[in-house]
Amino acid sequence: MGLIFDRETCNGCMLCPKVCSFGAIERDGDKVKFDLDKCVLCGSCEEVCPVDAITIERKAVDKGAIADHKGVWIVAETNDGRLRSVAFELTSKGRELADKLEEPLTAVLIGHEIEGLAESLVHQGADHVLVVDDKIFQDYTTDAFTIAVSSLIAQRKPNVVLYGATTNGRDLAPRVAARMGLGLTADCTGLEIDSEGQLVQTRPAFGGNIMAEILSPYKRPQMSTVRPNVFKPGEPDKSRTGKIEKVEMNISPVQVRTRVLEKVKEGVEGMKSVEEADVIVCSGRGIKDPANLELPKQLADLLDAAVGGSRPIVDLGWLPPSQQVGQSGRTVCPKLYFALGISGAIQHIAGMSSADIIVAVNKDPEAPIFEIADFGIVGDIFQVLPEIIAEVKKIQEAR
Repeated sequence: MGLIFDRETCNGCMLCPKVCSFGAIERDGDKVKFDLDKCVLCGSCEEVCPVDAITIERKAVDKGAIADHKGVWIVAETNDGRLRSVAFELTSKGRELADKLEEPLTAVLIGHEIEGLAESLVHQGADHVLVVDDKIFQDYTTDAFTIAVSSLIAQRKPNVVLYGATTNGRDLAPRVAARMGLGLTADCTGLEIDSEGQLVQTRPAFGGNIMAEILSPYKRPQMSTVRPNVFKPGEPDKSRTGKIEKVEMNISPVQVRTRVLEKVKEGVEGMKSVEEADVIVCSGRGIKDPANLELPKQLADLLDAAVGGSRPIVDLGWLPPSQQVGQSGRTVCPKLYFALGISGAIQHIAGMSSADIIVAVNKDPEAPIFEIADFGIVGDIFQVLPEIIAEVKKIQEAR
């Protein structure tokens, strides 16, 4: 691994010194020179060079170099000045992995005016929080966040880095992986440490029909994106203490090629998001007709629940894609989940099996959904559901 500089090709544009966060590049006459003792091979200069005079060669890390990489990191995502729930999920899982490795857990918090959020990550299990706080990070942009995360990784050498498999996480993680020549396993639903101290990254493959276990034995850090709502966050411990470190990051506006002009919140008017709901009423093929969705919607209104659907009814256009639960939709973890007319294919179960309580209604007593249901009712949903709605109304009136 090393940096190669072609001095003859360099045109002296001086962009690379402006983007180096470590002071490793300076003017040398009409060209530049590199201080390799300061360079961490983050790749910022290589990316910005207009004439390809800078090349960073990355090779597999030998066993001795692998031993230099220590610690589990999670990249904590924020939204509207608050930590997203996936940040707490990753912190709890990261704590478990770090304990098995006997290494520290670090949370990376990037944004603007977000330093006050760091303590809650310590309470959730982080030993160390790296806070990168600057106006340039007010809105998520691929360029700025990639530079920040890559620079931190290159300088501090973590062993494992976890990202949420959110819209931003799915954009950021592969960009960091490509820049640093690292492996990345996407959309993980399981993470464990094996007997050799390697991260075993489990993800569904072939449409969810098999579960693949993936290792990254030759590169460090090992990186994964993790589906939201797969791991449950532990209870915060407000007595925990940890180190909160503010990191100065020198990013030039010339490095950020996009600007956020407007934010549009995803969702459907009048419908609660299935990802954030404590109660979900989800329908499958057994609903038979879009007009019949009025029954599940009645139950959802009574319980202040979200209305969800399995893939078949979303593919038919009866519900919007934002409400789809399952392998190719949203992964959810509500306190209460109603599965109405859903057979329980593995692709659907992968998206909702971590619900606290599952109530299934299906006329087929052999339906796989009953294998994971806490309460199962064998019957026609058009006869059972009105009875459930009537009972809920009675209970609410009594209260």
